[in-house]
Amino acid sequence: MKSVMCGICGTLNLKGDAVDREIIQVMSEQLDHRGPDDSGFFVHKNVGFGIKRLSIIDIYGGHQPLFNEDKTLVLICNGEIFNYKELRHMLIDKGHRFTSQSDVEVIIHLYEEYGIDFLNRLNGQFAFALYDFKKEQLFCARDQMGIAPFFYTVWKQVLVFASEIKAILKYTGIPKQVNLLALDQIMHFPGFVSPNTMFKGIQSLAAGHYMIVESKGEILIQKYWDLNFQRHRQRYEDEYYIERLDELLNQSIAYRLQADVPVGLYLSGGLDSAIIASKAARCKPETCFSSYSIDFKSKSMSEREYQNVMTNLIKSNHHERKIDGNDIASLLEKAVYYSESPLKETYNTASYLLSSMVHANNEKVILTGEGADELFAGYVGYQFDKFRRRNLKQGPGDFEEQVRKKLWNDPQFMYEKDHFKWAETCNTLYSESVQNALINKNALNSTNLDIHLMGGELDDLQRRSYIDFKLRLPDHLLSDHGDRMAYANTVEARYPFLDINVVEFACSIPSDLKLKNFTEKYILKQLARNQVPQQIIQRKKFAFVAPGSPDILRLNREFVSDILSYETIKRQGYFNADVVEQLKKEYLEDGFKLKLPFENDLLIILLTFGLFLKTFGISEF
Repeated sequence: MKSVMCGICGTLNLKGDAVDREIIQVMSEQLDHRGPDDSGFFVHKNVGFGIKRLSIIDIYGGHQPLFNEDKTLVLICNGEIFNYKELRHMLIDKGHRFTSQSDVEVIIHLYEEYGIDFLNRLNGQFAFALYDFKKEQLFCARDQMGIAPFFYTVWKQVLVFASEIKAILKYTGIPKQVNLLALDQIMHFPGFVSPNTMFKGIQSLAAGHYMIVESKGEILIQKYWDLNFQRHRQRYEDEYYIERLDELLNQSIAYRLQADVPVGLYLSGGLDSAIIASKAARCKPETCFSSYSIDFKSKSMSEREYQNVMTNLIKSNHHERKIDGNDIASLLEKAVYYSESPLKETYNTASYLLSSMVHANNEKVILTGEGADELFAGYVGYQFDKFRRRNLKQGPGDFEEQVRKKLWNDPQFMYEKDHFKWAETCNTLYSESVQNALINKNALNSTNLDIHLMGGELDDLQRRSYIDFKLRLPDHLLSDHGDRMAYANTVEARYPFLDINVVEFACSIPSDLKLKNFTEKYILKQLARNQVPQQIIQRKKFAFVAPGSPDILRLNREFVSDILSYETIKRQGYFNADVVEQLKKEYLEDGFKLKLPFENDLLIILLTFGLFLKTFGISEF
């Protein structure tokens, strides 16, 4: 198997003009951290592709771009196709001839066999660009969950795309401006929402979507996959769901342990990473895995006790880093650079340090537990929903009901906050110019989740799961928090809970097996009974939090004082400098403490937004 997780980039000149190979090389250089082991280029007339490769399987092979037999198709792919063996055998039986052992070569032959309708046959994490010379058509797609990133823009009749925006910004003349709608989405939601990015005019292909670009410049973007909850499916015995989920997770982990380099494990101290670690150890009992954890010097944030429980169980070669506010402050600018976005919390720096430990240990692949909270009701919001439904005395008010109806297709459903009231807080924080710019297009009237397509069929748990999958997972946990922080140190993260078969089966599991009374992740806890120590199964959900802006402010770092100074905020023109001054005073009061993760750390958003402007050289509003 020749496999590449890496960075891709390219251009398609819609006027038909020839592509400059040098610009493809310049763009590719911005992706060196994603793939330092190999590079590949393809330039032909108005098409240019570049790829940087991180060698994980068949280390000395797997060169891209890839072609079909008559070279009428060319492919670059950032990804892993975990079920490639089954697909390959099926395609060979149909008469296709393979020219390599690469897992992603199946994409070319699937396209030849089925056209664009093959995507849901893929079990993997991928973003690819395929050019069809006969049709003069570019076909691009992003995996169902949004694990692999894909960004694009059209500038002066040239389509420019890449795995990271910093590569797109190297294309001659592309402007760097703030997308105010994305900023407003960060203020309201866990992060901005595809197709938005923080850069005006540069878009993200949404999870489970593909894009077709015709030679004349016509662009079609289409959804090919979505979560499919059904309330009235046939109900089976509880053990059926537990045993089937267990089987699917075993298969998912076996898939993701495929590599010609060692695969490591992140251990947070929580249930999700514990299940993955236990199953990985059972899948490969002869392997001594390396495991990695972050610990905080603050006892209230430390999970070391539970991390040690798992390292002792699986007898791993454990690596730990204990950090505090100074470490976080020192890494904020680097985290913003790789995230290409302001941050809502500081935990990205911890994620960066985790992958740096993996890199320092000469490992390239890691298994991590993202996705379980969204699938199995792991967040406290799922419990709040149940409590609110039982104690619904009065509605949230007419204006808030209108907002909720528009956003969530349910006037009584609350996602994190009262958005109508919160919009007033945001407007107070924004400068007058930004307020005016957001009047007609803002987070509360421009976030189309397609949740209305579900009709009235979703219960509260399914509704929240769907929203978490759209708002929290792809553009935050899998993007700035996951892919970017891992690849910043040349590490590939793999997500067993986000296997397509696991996800689709999870959608069929009755809600009362996910949240049993007020016990979150009930079915995972039942599944883990004979695999994970009881003290981890029985511990209460512990939210990932790290020292926030109040801790950082008290360090008196010069860059923090400069970015949050009255003069800087006033000059940049995005926020109200007087209100920022009030916030700084409030956050520095003796005994002040944010109730994380339930409160928004407004000053960390402002601080990292200032770092974002500085890092990418974006001018004042």
